[in-house]
Amino acid sequence: MLQLPRKMLFALEAVVDIAFNARPDPVQSKEISERQGIPPRYLEQVMQHLVRAGILKGVRGPRGGYTLARERRRISVGEVVRTIAAIDDPDDDTEARGSHLGRNVVQPLWRDAQAAAMAELDAVTLEELCRRANRQGVDNAAENTTDFNI
Repeated sequence: MLQLPRKMLFALEAVVDIAFNARPDPVQSKEISERQGIPPRYLEQVMQHLVRAGILKGVRGPRGGYTLARERRRISVGEVVRTIAAIDDPDDDTEARGSHLGRNVVQPLWRDAQAAAMAELDAVTLEELCRRANRQGVDNAAENTTDFNI
């Protein structure tokens, strides 16, 4: 069975959290860590890669945090997955390994399965995941904040 790597899960949860809880102020990593139960040390690593990939923007300062770099309808789940997959194994050369049978039968099957999965993930945007979160009744921190400005 294919497994969802922990780092990938953390990255997807963090990006969807930012998209879902979008508000005028950036979302702080501490808030994401608390809401999603992601260890802060993993979260910061993942967030920096997502910033470098142009998926997130980092905002410095006391009210800093992270925002989406583009509209949530313009960021696909596939883009996030590819970004994090590149961290884990940027130079994986499975093609060169294995037997003749593996290279010519098993590996093409696996590539086809990956291509199909990525096509599915490319078709899903953060906008769609936010809609799913709303339908599931997930608490939205942006709706639960009170503005004390007068």
